[in-house]
Amino acid sequence: MKNKKEEKKNILSVKEMDKRYFLRSPHLSEKASILAEKGFYVFRVAKEANKIQIKNEVEKKHKVDVLSVRIINIHPKKMRVGKQEGVKKGYKKAIVKIKEGQNIDLTAV
Repeated sequence: MKNKKEEKKNILSVKEMDKRYFLRSPHLSEKASILAEKGFYVFRVAKEANKIQIKNEVEKKHKVDVLSVRIINIHPKKMRVGKQEGVKKGYKKAIVKIKEGQNIDLTAV
C-alpha cells in the first residue's frame, strides 16, 4: 500500500502540467496572419523550450510537417501609467514554417 507522500508525487499540479507543454498559445496579430498565408505560423512558447522541442510538439499536436523553426525572445519593457511604474513581462515566440499545401487551424487551438 502506498503512503500519502507517494500518492502526492504522482498527482501533477496545473503548473507542472503546463511546464510539460512548450506551446502556450498562437500569437495572433496582423503580421502573424500575413505570415500564415505564406506557410509560417507564430506561437508563444515556454521560455525553456528549444527548436527541437517546439518542432516535435507542433508536428504531434497539429499533424503537419515542420520545415524550420525560428525563435524570438521578446524582452521585458518598462511601462508607466500616471505615477505608477511597472514592467511588461517578456516572452518567447516561435515562427514555424510548415510544408507547402498543409495548414494549421489557429481558431481551434
